[in-house]
This record gives sequence, structure tokens and C-alpha cells, in this order.
Amino acid sequence: MHVVKPAFQLSFLSPKYWPTWIAVGILYSISWLPWRIQLAMGRMLGRLLGKVVKSRARVAKRNIELCFPEMPKEQQHTLFIQSLESAGIALFESGMGWWWPNWRIRRLTRVEGYEHIEAIIKKGKGVMGLAIHNMNLEVNCRAIGLIHPSVVFYRRHNNPLMEYFQYHGRARSNKLMIHKKGVSEMIKSLNHQELCLYLPDQDYGPRRSEFVPFFAVKQTATTTGTLLFMQNANCESVFLLPLRTRDGYVIKVLPGLDNLPSGDDKQDVTRINQQIESMILEAPEQYLWMHKRFKTRPKEDSNSLY
Repeated sequence: MHVVKPAFQLSFLSPKYWPTWIAVGILYSISWLPWRIQLAMGRMLGRLLGKVVKSRARVAKRNIELCFPEMPKEQQHTLFIQSLESAGIALFESGMGWWWPNWRIRRLTRVEGYEHIEAIIKKGKGVMGLAIHNMNLEVNCRAIGLIHPSVVFYRRHNNPLMEYFQYHGRARSNKLMIHKKGVSEMIKSLNHQELCLYLPDQDYGPRRSEFVPFFAVKQTATTTGTLLFMQNANCESVFLLPLRTRDGYVIKVLPGLDNLPSGDDKQDVTRINQQIESMILEAPEQYLWMHKRFKTRPKEDSNSLY
């Protein structure tokens, strides 16, 4: 069973977890500051992280170079710095998403295009919500949950105490979280006409993947997990674009792709990637460039892009 809500354990009080408690306590305290102050603090923190966590910064810089080779170097650098600032803000947005009361979330968030979800549910089908890893996702996960409590497919945190906070924070306005191995539970939820959130834009390895273009990288390992769920459940898809705006947050619900799945996996995931590209380009500085998106290479190409 992959739907197990983590319970509080007495072992969390042991010295092993004291650094985590201190970090969580600081994050919780900062979450009560005014929103714009948190944004300013986040930008400064992001620039600092770029100097401290150099390996991740190098990945972000390299991904931008790979995806936008024709972009002038000055523009690439600007996007890189903005992405670092967004990463710093995202840390504080986790605190907002996990601990803000509902009234504060509602005041700064809105959902556009919810009618696309309603139309699918009225047909008696589940909704496969395909989201992207924009770094404000924690806040917008709460926002969509306040409109329509959802089921979220996710990866557990390696730190059990952080997993406890992460799970209950994300599930605060949503129904439940399903671990990435819970394929059958996800299909069952879709068949029960739930809105299920899935993020197909990361490198999940060669298994159940096709190598198709993603921006300028012609051979990018792209999961066919989306198609697996949709082939085995009575559902239709929408796309979810979470954005940070000048005055808060918006999560845009966009129409799904017609004839998905079509029976041609390579063509289908190519179409999904094309839609993801257009979503990223709405606010490229907010995207998670720090992930090694191109780590998995085709067998005939063993050269690392990093």
C-alpha cells in the first residue's frame, strides 16, 4: 500500500533530528512575515545558494545552455541569476504552502480555467492533471486544493521528519499523497473521478521512457507514465501551470491534448513535451532548472551532458 500518512514518531525528538527541527522552526517563523518581505529575503538567499550549493547551480546553468543554445550569453546569465533567486523564494514558499491558514492562501492565489476540470468530471471521468516543476508549486498545490481537493503523485523525502512535514503540509487542502510506486492507487483514484496531479517533466530514468526532443536537446528521456495511467483509467487530461505574479499566485488550468493516448507513445510524449515547453516559456525563470533533466542518455550515446 502506497497511501500511508506518516505519523509522528517519538524518535523525531532524538538529537539526530535536532538540526531538522531548527531548520523547520526558522522556516515556520519566517512564513509569518509579510509576503513581499519573504520574496526579498528569498532573492538574497537564492543568490547565496548559488555560491554555496555550486553543484546545483552548475546544473541550472548547463540546462539553460542546453535548452537555449541560440540565446545570447548575457541573456542566459540573466535567466540563470533569476532562476537562483526563484529557488530561494521557493524555500519560503514551502513554508507558505505548508503552514499558511486558508484565508491567507485565498487572499494571494487564484485558479483560472477550472471549467476544464468541471467539464471532464461531468462526463463521469477522472482528471489527469499534468503539472510542471515551477518552483512556486507548493503554494499553488494548496490553491488548487482549496478549489478542488486533489490526489498528488509524489516522491517521499529521504528525511523521515521532513517527510512528515512535507506530506501533511501538501495534504493540508488536498485529499492524499500517493508515493511514486503506487501506480494502482493512482489508477483507482482516477477511476473514482478524482483530480490527480502528476508531473511528467523530470528524468525518471530509462524504464518506461522514450527519447524525444525537449527544447534544443533532441534525445531527452521522457516518461511514458502519463500514458500508462491514461490507458488504464477512465480519465481525460488537463495541464496545470503554476505561476508567481506581481500580486500573488495563479494556477492556470489548460485544456488537455486530444486523442491522448493515441497508441504511438513516442508521438504522444513529444506532444506532451511541446506543451510543457510552451508553459515553461511563460515564466522561464520560475522553472526548476537545477534538476538533471538530461542525465539519462540513449544507449548509443554514453557521453554525459553534464
